[in-house]
Amino acid sequence: MFAAYFDCPGGPENLYMKEVMKPNPGEGEVLVKVSASALNRADLLQRRGKYPPPKGASDILGLEAAGSVAGLGPGCSGRWRIGDAVMALLPGGGQAQFVTVPEGLLMPIPKDMTFIQAAAIPEAWLTAFQLLHFVGKVQEGERVLIHAGASGVGMAAIQLVRLAKAIPIVTAGTQEKLEATANAGAAAGFNYKNEDFSEKVLEVTQGSGVDIILDCVGASYWEKNLNCLSTDGRWIIYGLLSGGEVHGDLLARLISKRASIHTSLLRSRDKEYKECLVKAFTEEVLPHFSGEASPRLQPLVDSVYPLHAIAEAHRFMEENRNIGKIVIEIPVCGKKGPPQ
Repeated sequence: MFAAYFDCPGGPENLYMKEVMKPNPGEGEVLVKVSASALNRADLLQRRGKYPPPKGASDILGLEAAGSVAGLGPGCSGRWRIGDAVMALLPGGGQAQFVTVPEGLLMPIPKDMTFIQAAAIPEAWLTAFQLLHFVGKVQEGERVLIHAGASGVGMAAIQLVRLAKAIPIVTAGTQEKLEATANAGAAAGFNYKNEDFSEKVLEVTQGSGVDIILDCVGASYWEKNLNCLSTDGRWIIYGLLSGGEVHGDLLARLISKRASIHTSLLRSRDKEYKECLVKAFTEEVLPHFSGEASPRLQPLVDSVYPLHAIAEAHRFMEENRNIGKIVIEIPVCGKKGPPQ
């Protein structure tokens, strides 16, 4: 089979399609024929050599996949059948023609949804769901500040905050992105490049601030985050796009508000945790992707790249141009596609 690969860490130019061995499903695993995957910041970090896959995981890129069941390993419970349309949360291996998945990490693809749309769900939506509910314990009526609001996780978080009957507020870097977040349900949005988001947040909350901050930026935002975090607020850090080294009186500012800092990574969680997360998401959220649901949730696909153009997709994400998810379309088994 063919897969996205790189031989040594570096830039997007190191990526190529490599012919590798097709995996075989082990105990309790399902073999999925992949139709689409999606790009995540973790893929860019792994390509640069800064975020290796967890022990025992595939070193092929791709943290999510959508496709059809192609095989069942020994010990499977019988929930899945050959040909079922499924999507999966993965520690790696999604950007390939086949991937093996523990059966508890599979989800059925909602009715009338394409593989391209489904590929935009697992990593972003499960990350946002985990941050809001498993970590942040969001409550009805709370205000949630979502940084990188137009990212895949950001657009998912906006809709999940609304589903929880809470109030989403976002930051983004362009007017186009702010308009997209408003269309997704953001109550307010601020351009971090030309205005002080913390002061704007305090204005729209009448000085109260926000109860939860979902932060993938890190160091450069710490003072502004604490400025607009409410008393007893929860600051959840799940990425460090601006680095992790903080200079200043962080702890004194934090304790003065009785605030708490939580950190989270999903990729390195154990199988049992992920299975619990997938089960909760499947029961509580997945039905809202169907046409008759109210409110209806919608994955946002920014663009679609064929697997042979994986380097171009990486460049596009590195330029921060996407609104929503960048999806990777996987070629039909046996076909490599045009050369890069």
